[in-house]
Amino acid sequence: MGFSGLSRVFHWGPMVALGIIKWVTLITLYCNTMLWPPAESLYGLVFTATFLGFSSLTLFHFFCSLSTGPGFLPAGWTPPAASAASQLQWCSVCQGCKAPRSHHCRKCGRCVMKMDHHCPWINSCVGHHNQGHFIAFLASAVCGCMMSSISLSMSLYYGLNRTWYLYYGTGREPQVVLTVWTLLGALFGLGLALGVVIAVGLLLVFQLKSVLRNQTGIEDWIREKADYRHRNTDTKFIWPYNLGRMANLQQVVTWSCVPVGDGITWEVVEGTDQYTLTREQLKQKEDKRERTREYQIIMNYGGAWFPLSQGVAVCCHPPCTDEPRIALQTGCVVRVTRWKKYWLYGEKVQEEGKEMPTGRVRGWFPRHCAVERLDHADTCVLARQEGKKVK
Repeated sequence: MGFSGLSRVFHWGPMVALGIIKWVTLITLYCNTMLWPPAESLYGLVFTATFLGFSSLTLFHFFCSLSTGPGFLPAGWTPPAASAASQLQWCSVCQGCKAPRSHHCRKCGRCVMKMDHHCPWINSCVGHHNQGHFIAFLASAVCGCMMSSISLSMSLYYGLNRTWYLYYGTGREPQVVLTVWTLLGALFGLGLALGVVIAVGLLLVFQLKSVLRNQTGIEDWIREKADYRHRNTDTKFIWPYNLGRMANLQQVVTWSCVPVGDGITWEVVEGTDQYTLTREQLKQKEDKRERTREYQIIMNYGGAWFPLSQGVAVCCHPPCTDEPRIALQTGCVVRVTRWKKYWLYGEKVQEEGKEMPTGRVRGWFPRHCAVERLDHADTCVLARQEGKKVK
C-alpha cells in the first residue's frame, strides 16, 4: 500500500464512507452492550465478536480496494506484436494503445485494466486488480449492517418501552437506557445501516452478476451494441470471456482477493481470440463516426446540470450518467454522437487560430440550444427526396 494509493482517502467519497462505517460500528457496540452484554451471555459474545469481524473486514477491504487501485496500463503502452496494434484502440490522452478490456477513465486520467466503473466512495476505479477486494468490501458492509439493523432496531424498541417493561415485564428483558442524544444517534445509525443494506446490497448483486458473466458494466453496453449491430446478419457476436460461471468467479473471487492473470492477456472461449472484442469496438467506432452529425449552438449554455433557464422539461429529464456537461456559446459547433429527447452528447469542435484546451471537450448539453447543420450535399439529397414526394 503505497502513499499514492492511501492519498486517495483525502477526498469526500472515502471520508463519508469511513464516517458511515465508524458511526454504525460505534453506536451498534454501545447499544449492544445493553441489549446483549457480551460479558453476560455466550450469545452476546458471539454476536459482538461476529459484528466486529465484519466491521474489521469492511475497513480492511475498503483500504485494500482503495490503495491497491484497479491496475493502470503504462503510459504509451503498445502490444508486443506490432501487427496487433491495428486491432486495438488508440488513447490520445495516454498516447498508447488500449489493451483488450481496458478503458480510459477521465477522472483517474489513465487507461484502466478491465475497467468496471469509477467509484467515488473509494475515489478510484474498480478494475482488474481491486475488484476482488471491492466485492469483499461490499459483502462485509452488507453483512455487518444487517447485524447492526437488528441490534439497533431491538435496542430502540426496548429503550422506548423501558418504563412499560419495568412495571409489567418479567424482569428478564434487556435494560436499554437511551438519552435524547443516544436515541438520536441510534436512529441515525439505524437509518445509515438500512440504507447500506439496500443500496450497497443492490450494488453487490450487480457486481456478482457481472463477475458470473465475466462482463463489466462498460462491457454490457459494448455487448448490447454488438448484438444490435449483428441483428440483421448471419453472424452472431460471441462474447470471448464467458468461460462458465464457476470459472468466471474463480478469476476474481479468491481467498487472497488477488485476481488471475495480468489484466492484458485473457483466457477466451473457442472460436474467438485476444482481439475479438477490440475488433468489434473498432467497428462500432466506425459506425459512430458515420452517424455523427454536426450541430451549431444558437443559445448560450453555462454547463449547469439542472439549467432552470432552459426550461422545466430539460431539468426534469437529465441524462442518467455522471458524464460532464459542457459550457457552450452561440456559434460553437458540436459533433453529436448521442441523442435524447431533451439532451445531446457530443464533442466541441475547436476553432482554428484559438488556443487549444488541454484535452477534448465532450459532454451533454440541452437539445434546444442547437440546430443541426446541413452541408450542400445533404441539402441536395433532401431536395431530391422532397421532389420525389411531390411527383
